[in-house]
Amino acid sequence: MINFIRTIDPFFQQLTQPLQPLLLLFSRVWVAIAFFKSGLIKYGSWDSTLYLFEYEYQVPVLPWLWAAYSGTAIELIVPIFLVLGLFSRPMAALLFGFNIIAVVSYPALWPQGFYDHQLWGVMLLITLFWGAGKLSLDHWLYQGQAHHYPLK
Repeated sequence: MINFIRTIDPFFQQLTQPLQPLLLLFSRVWVAIAFFKSGLIKYGSWDSTLYLFEYEYQVPVLPWLWAAYSGTAIELIVPIFLVLGLFSRPMAALLFGFNIIAVVSYPALWPQGFYDHQLWGVMLLITLFWGAGKLSLDHWLYQGQAHHYPLK
């Protein structure tokens, strides 16, 4: 049994390793599209957004107006960084926290949208733990830096 595992695991690692950058890119883009679309909707119907933040959403700590502006800004700006793979880990951490606040702040979301937020959370954790991968500006900038300043 152990010999079988020692044989099959390297085979699957060799098979899947070239696809890892695509999985990491897919995860970043999927989450970025979801949050960016939400930000566009908030921006496009600003009066409704302000109403929701004042009367519906229960955002902890922040006053509702600050929450409306900062929430919309996060949804419009952070996804761009994710797609580009620039500052990927901090941006994933920021959006992961934002995702949690969104779920906590709007209990009416749970029946229809909780599964989506769980999925996005897992995808953001993938980026947070494994980084953006080879198809990112983070990787490209790190590679360029490594040529000029070799690590010892």
